[in-house]
Amino acid sequence: MLLILSLLLSGCGSAPDRDSPIKTRQFQVDDIARSDVDMVAESQLRFTMEYLQELMEKLYRRNPREWRAGGAESLEQAVERVFGNGRTDQFPELQQKRGTDAVMLAFDEAYQGDRVLAFVEGLRGMILEAHNGKQSFYLTDELDPQKLYNAARNLEIAAWKLSHTRDSAGRLFLVSNQTEGPVINLSYERLFGKLIALQDGMARVIAQSTNRRIKTIIQSVASAVFMPI
Repeated sequence: MLLILSLLLSGCGSAPDRDSPIKTRQFQVDDIARSDVDMVAESQLRFTMEYLQELMEKLYRRNPREWRAGGAESLEQAVERVFGNGRTDQFPELQQKRGTDAVMLAFDEAYQGDRVLAFVEGLRGMILEAHNGKQSFYLTDELDPQKLYNAARNLEIAAWKLSHTRDSAGRLFLVSNQTEGPVINLSYERLFGKLIALQDGMARVIAQSTNRRIKTIIQSVASAVFMPI
């Protein structure tokens, strides 16, 4: 019956415009078990992963020693390990740390591994934890808007650490924004802005749809610690 219904619905839909910059999503049988909020959550999480991949690529370009430190043969191979179809979730160099604990390895002077991997994989794990470890959502799933809000605040803290945290010699652990010289590059800040906006926006959607309140927190990112998820 589900198969017949999906065929009927797909037949009623109009064909997508191939020239349109907006990519349409075809109906799937699983969509019957999803609410509109579930599909929005999946879309925002997909965009989040795309932005994280872009962040990783940009950090590797400015810090090529990191993907070499991780043993990859190329920048592309290092990115594929995290965001590719062959991802195995095996990162022994992260010392079994996940989420924000992995992010902190990037700013540990004693750490000898790939700092870009620690930073981005840590952010990826933290955001997925805020989504209950899932990337697909159904009517039986329930997201916590407070977790999404906390994830947004953690992204703010991570962005500040990336731009300001230095080793004992006064060097940035990871080079990102270029704020001095003839060319100003703030593309990393813009990427973080998109990532933060996605989490905050989804937190508000979930809060309104479930009639739940978010406990807002005002703190200085310079002295803040990562919030629990």
